[in-house]
Amino acid sequence: MRNLTMMTDLYQLTMMYGYYKHNMSDNLAVFDLFFRKPERFSAYAVMAGTESVIEYINNLHFDDEDISYLRSLDLFDEQFLSALKRLRFTGELYAMKEGTVVFANEPLIRVKAPIIQAQLIETALLNIINHQTLIATKASRVTYAAGKDIVLEFGLRRAHGPDAGIYGARAAVIGGCKATSNVMTGQMFGIDVKGTHAHSWVMSFPDELSAFRAYAEVFPDSCLLLVDTYDTLRSGVPNAIKVFDELKAKGFRPVGIRLDSGDLAYLSKKARYMLNEAGHYDAKIFASSDLDEYVIRELKAQGACIDVWGVGTKLITADGHSSLGGVYKLAAEESGGSLIPKMKLSDKRIKTTLPGYKKVFRFYDKDGMAIADLIALEGEVFNGSEPLKLYHPEEPYKTMTIVDFSVRELLEPVFIGGKQVYRSPDIMEIHNYAQEELATIWEETKRLLNPQEYKVDLSDKLYDLKKQLTKQYTGGV
Repeated sequence: MRNLTMMTDLYQLTMMYGYYKHNMSDNLAVFDLFFRKPERFSAYAVMAGTESVIEYINNLHFDDEDISYLRSLDLFDEQFLSALKRLRFTGELYAMKEGTVVFANEPLIRVKAPIIQAQLIETALLNIINHQTLIATKASRVTYAAGKDIVLEFGLRRAHGPDAGIYGARAAVIGGCKATSNVMTGQMFGIDVKGTHAHSWVMSFPDELSAFRAYAEVFPDSCLLLVDTYDTLRSGVPNAIKVFDELKAKGFRPVGIRLDSGDLAYLSKKARYMLNEAGHYDAKIFASSDLDEYVIRELKAQGACIDVWGVGTKLITADGHSSLGGVYKLAAEESGGSLIPKMKLSDKRIKTTLPGYKKVFRFYDKDGMAIADLIALEGEVFNGSEPLKLYHPEEPYKTMTIVDFSVRELLEPVFIGGKQVYRSPDIMEIHNYAQEELATIWEETKRLLNPQEYKVDLSDKLYDLKKQLTKQYTGGV
């Protein structure tokens, strides 16, 4: 288990030192981790990274080497460094389950802890959740475009470093991919690994047919051949068919072919016809080559005969969307033995935060489809026993009354009193849960372009608290 305690920004440590010097270290504070509404991106996100957060929190400590380095900065006194040496997480942490469909401004993680601890963990939590949720969301869009087809994650060589490749692949499986090419991710998390051979295999033999036969000899039960090294239709597919005929004669069942270049719509249709003519109806066609949700959507619209999509660069880098935009903001702080709500104001409405110790409800209609979410204050209860009127949080003249609904709370306890109380599910449990979650979201909200905005409201009490604090901070202006 890695110790990532020092994976933080210096200003977290300087603030911690300030709290220490002002005898505020043990004051309880509440922080929310959430993301702001992204521009030109998905209307939703898929939560990922909780397992990494658990590992980080469980191993939170400064070792001797860390203390020596911090001492060398000549910023902190010895009493503070001694306090850091003893520091462990003793607070509570609630989080959305991995695989949950989430929306802008909702607390994905809620932390209540002594402020010196809550401040320290900000950077690592944002690093973990921002990246993994971004990749899981991209994967959900790619797999949505692919429909019932299988999507494989093939992005390791293009990922932004080892951790991005390893944990990005895990997040991609949460978002909908069925397997990965990343062997270490497979080993660490029990994810299926898939792959065939590269063009270099074909080029290492005297000719393409010899290369295919050699591969089939080594992997007769899982023979998948890359057919575009020289000429896909005049050489690759015909040679693959010869090898498949030989394998079938020996009692083996070929897997199929892979296309990695050219016009995938045209080539896949021609290849499908050739395979069928040769009696290989069950041979699957795999495709790769700079795919994303938009390319897959267009290829399917053009009738491409592709069964499995291998998506690499544009998935593992969340091409077009460099960051989720998650933030971690103070929502309440202890004063005089009580938690006092806090909020940040801004000239930009999107940067104004929500105060208080909050939770999130999701409402479902009688068919199990998600209607809306409600961000509320701790202690509020909504059980569907009577109609509920919802307001648009920024345009309150827009209202909706829901009846005959069911409800569930989305934040779940992960740490209580510094102790882990949450069992992180198996990766395929999370994958299946995410698919169930996405099935409750209307198609209009999952649309790849110009999606319909999902309704996220504030409870009346939270809305009134926000107005009250705004008036207080602005002197009634």
